[in-house]
Amino acid sequence: MPFRTTEVSNPQFESNNLRFITVKTINLKGRGDICVYVPKGVSKTETLPIVILLHGMYGSAWSWAMNGGVHIKTHELIEKGELPKMIIAMPSDGLWGDGSGYLPHSGLNFEKWIAEDVQTAMIENITGAKPESPLFIAGVSMGGFGALRIGAKYGHKFKAIAGLSPITSLPQLKLFAGEPLKTYAQDIISDEDVLATFKKYHEHLPPIRIDCGTNDQLINYNRDLHKKLEKEKILHIYEEHVGGHEWSYWGKQIISTLKFFVSKL
Repeated sequence: MPFRTTEVSNPQFESNNLRFITVKTINLKGRGDICVYVPKGVSKTETLPIVILLHGMYGSAWSWAMNGGVHIKTHELIEKGELPKMIIAMPSDGLWGDGSGYLPHSGLNFEKWIAEDVQTAMIENITGAKPESPLFIAGVSMGGFGALRIGAKYGHKFKAIAGLSPITSLPQLKLFAGEPLKTYAQDIISDEDVLATFKKYHEHLPPIRIDCGTNDQLINYNRDLHKKLEKEKILHIYEEHVGGHEWSYWGKQIISTLKFFVSKL
């Protein structure tokens, strides 16, 4: 068993199709939380896609649901037939400092927690989640950095990947984090940068979508990444929309991201 212990919320007390899972994993040397949107009426014979959504600095497993309302929006679109049934897994980053960066450091592996444990937790606990379930990953800000990095590095696992207002390189964490930059970089050799990671794993890159708000403090970094990706002939979708580095922007753009993922099924 990959987890020493697993706790799952009681469906009797759940609301808005949200379930909560806590597992103890060696990658965190402790417990990690996952908030899960579970669609209604799923049979054991169904195989549903799994979308992993990563939060940004200062947040946790509840951020995507309680700041972005992604579970409510997804449910409405499923009910209208505009999205297929899907499972949305929203893990914490490991709750290290202001944000773990979803990187391996400080004797903990926040990367494998996302790349391996979250999928396993879904398969073990959620009806419709199976080893063959199509897997997607996206995130905002630090979570966008994590989703693009991990999605590229484990490209054989993911059908598509996306970053919403993503941090594009490790030094940008200092715009948000109180911890020293050297803490994040201590165990990393060459893939602490999105472009470098894409180049390193270019042979099995999944389809990529990136968007950023025109008033976002990370807009120039994202424009620079877009230009460099074009220069390297790395296929991707890049969009800009009115908005800042905020949930009102991400709450809208996540729908476009989910529809992009569905187009890759």
